[in-house]
Amino acid sequence: MALRCLSQSSSTTFSYLSKICGFRMHGTKAAVSVVEEHVSKMVGTGREDEEYADVDWDNLGFSLVRTDYMFATRSCREGNFEQGCLSRYGNIELNPAAGILNYGQGLIEGMKAYRGEDGRVLLFRPELNAVRMKKGAERMCMHSPSVQQFIEGVKQTVLANRRWVPPPGKGSLYLRPLLFGSGASLGLSAASEFTFLVFGSPVQNYFKEGTSALNLYVEEVIPRAYLGGSGGVKSISNYGPVLEVMRRAKARGFSDVLYLDAETKKNMEEVSASNIFLVKGNTIVTPATNGTILGGITRKSVIEIAIDLGYKVEERVVPVEELKEAEEVFCTGTATGVASVGSITFQNTRTEYKVGDGLVTQQLRSILVGIQTGSIQDTKNWVLEID
Repeated sequence: MALRCLSQSSSTTFSYLSKICGFRMHGTKAAVSVVEEHVSKMVGTGREDEEYADVDWDNLGFSLVRTDYMFATRSCREGNFEQGCLSRYGNIELNPAAGILNYGQGLIEGMKAYRGEDGRVLLFRPELNAVRMKKGAERMCMHSPSVQQFIEGVKQTVLANRRWVPPPGKGSLYLRPLLFGSGASLGLSAASEFTFLVFGSPVQNYFKEGTSALNLYVEEVIPRAYLGGSGGVKSISNYGPVLEVMRRAKARGFSDVLYLDAETKKNMEEVSASNIFLVKGNTIVTPATNGTILGGITRKSVIEIAIDLGYKVEERVVPVEELKEAEEVFCTGTATGVASVGSITFQNTRTEYKVGDGLVTQQLRSILVGIQTGSIQDTKNWVLEID
């Protein structure tokens, strides 16, 4: 058995659930309905009835916080994923003989659940995360859950951890869907089965009052991705070189790294975990996604908002020299949202950019956050209400 959902709870309800999840992952639909019935009862009892977890929401930070539950399911040999189950956070047992992350066969996604002023819990465009994981899985020769299975797993995770969704304006519940090879294999071969997990951790808002703008360093030696590789998907193996380059940049006082293309080393691609935009008058420029640049969901949303506001958006090859022409620069991503860039250093020359209120960056950030948190009418049906 490659995957078991375990419980440390002594309650009869959770013990019963644990047995079903642990020993009947290939069970019948009847068994699945029993699991769902007991999950709903379990989540609605005990401390989970509390409106909020015991957290200092004003000093939340970005460290991993252990929440209550995580969601798990796995694929059978035909490639279809079973009905998933909830488990106490961290109580997922994997067979040590399984080839976990078989030769880099692992994909991650990142998304957030927000609490609106009216108390609703909202997800932002989760179907795009599901589709991106499916595309990544196809490229990595992996089985993946369907879009509906992905969304359902995320929804169950949020509902079970509702008390960990921060109060309005205090942050969000960051969700990490994870897909990896968990079937035993020898040599260079695809895993025989795959495991899909979803867990979450509350995080503060990336940009709040008093937060400094990003100061980036242009990396000229190590590229982030090569054509023909897996740069355009969220493969776990992509982040190995990123971690080393970021470590060196932060040691020099920079907050993040801007990468150039691997072929010519003359064109901008993306920042470590976010897309980059240049503002030049009424025109917003961003590198086109060409197979090495990740098509960010926040990126896509910001482009649509900017066009609706009347800005001209150019998705094209962007030479690094254009950094000198920009009035504003910002990055987009699930973690950062819309993050202002205060300066970029390239070949020991530092270029500074406008930051603050009344600028394009602030306008786009305000509208995006408003839609995500329900304070601005969602005319595009981007937001999914969890309740």
